[in-house]
Amino acid sequence: MDRIPTSIRLRQIMQERGIKQVDLVRMCAPFAREAGISMGKSAISQYVTGKSLPAQRQLTILGQALNVSEAWLMGFDVPRDRAPAKTEAPLSVPGLYPVHKRRFPVLGKIACGEPIFAEEDHETSIMASSDIDADFCLIAQGDSMSGAHIEDGDIVFIRQTDVVPNGEIAVVLIGDEATLKYIDWRPEQSTLILTPANPDYRTQVYTGDELNRIRILGRAVVLQKNLTRRK
Repeated sequence: MDRIPTSIRLRQIMQERGIKQVDLVRMCAPFAREAGISMGKSAISQYVTGKSLPAQRQLTILGQALNVSEAWLMGFDVPRDRAPAKTEAPLSVPGLYPVHKRRFPVLGKIACGEPIFAEEDHETSIMASSDIDADFCLIAQGDSMSGAHIEDGDIVFIRQTDVVPNGEIAVVLIGDEATLKYIDWRPEQSTLILTPANPDYRTQVYTGDELNRIRILGRAVVLQKNLTRRK
């Protein structure tokens, strides 16, 4: 017996539930973000009309969004209901626990003084523990913060704020470049001091009109080490 086309299965369940294509796009969006792939209006339209077939990852997202079995969507004669997600058994080794992850956008290029966070692109986002209270992350470049154990290639998670206590590590936008430094803000003197954690680098001092080109993006809260072997 021939399989029922995925497009027919999609239209069937959409009609039963009164779902429009725009609704399906919205329903798929959080699962697509979690998977780090794009599923916009054009893709959904082609799946529904049968002009193209969803690949495995897209099929999984459709199944998650509609709460139906991927095999059923593929046209097989199987139950429609989606199998419940398997619960991970607790680890038996004391002190070891499963890590539940979410995706963090990576601080990207700077355009007109505004940082770009490419949340839809899995190549510019990083999976890390959902326990991390941060809004985005950056990949450290160079060794100016080596004294704070932040080395080239390490991932620094940032909580977005424009107020960072003195003595804390902040990511600061200077013109169109972002830098990670200890911060010392002296409002009575209208002076911002950015101090590296490596004595080979100079302390940066900004005053008066120079402050107009500076913006504090957030506070460093978590460091994830790069344990790959360095040459």
